[in-house]
Amino acid sequence: MTDSGFRPTVAGTSNAPAEAASGNASDALNFASLEPRDQLLELLRERAAGRPFSELAAVTFDHRGATVMGHLLLDALEDAGYSVDDFDAVGALTAAAVPLVISVVQAAASRGEDVDGFVMDFVYPSIKGPSIKGKRVVLLDAWLSEKSYVQTSSLVTLRNGNELSLDFSVVEHEGASVVAVASMVGGLGGSEPKRIEVINSVTDERHELPFVQLFDESELH
Repeated sequence: MTDSGFRPTVAGTSNAPAEAASGNASDALNFASLEPRDQLLELLRERAAGRPFSELAAVTFDHRGATVMGHLLLDALEDAGYSVDDFDAVGALTAAAVPLVISVVQAAASRGEDVDGFVMDFVYPSIKGPSIKGKRVVLLDAWLSEKSYVQTSSLVTLRNGNELSLDFSVVEHEGASVVAVASMVGGLGGSEPKRIEVINSVTDERHELPFVQLFDESELH
């Protein structure tokens, strides 16, 4: 057993040719030498550049991305003025954002902080995860953009769709408050700080939510 109490992992043997193994090891070493933000950006450029319809699942479900993206999102939120003490849970707006939620939860735990996670779903129950009643939440997505060609399974587009407003309404109906919306990649344009307008579908009240992005979509090129 290790100091953590978990069983140590034993490396397996590989039947791959020596040349291929050597090349993979070299690539892994070069990747590991990068700063965490640069690691994630390299993955984004490799897997998503030139693919405007990408949900970024190829990045968020990649073990290398999952290792760093939670810490990077927490840092980005903190830089925007939202420390872990300012929210109690993070929620995935789309399937590609589910690994983001798990990564943030684990990153917060490694810092000695308790943050829950949940998933938005249009199939009852709308909130899958621990109860968010009375909690302050941050909604997460992998790629959030005004451009109508950037689509995800939940949020069709900020400009022409109302899915985010519906998600906001569901969260408020569950007795929680939305602190901010955050995304690994954003494309809202305009100056900082960025904000997103949503409409409560029940009360028709308009709200402006702070938007925090880790990368601007222009950085993918």
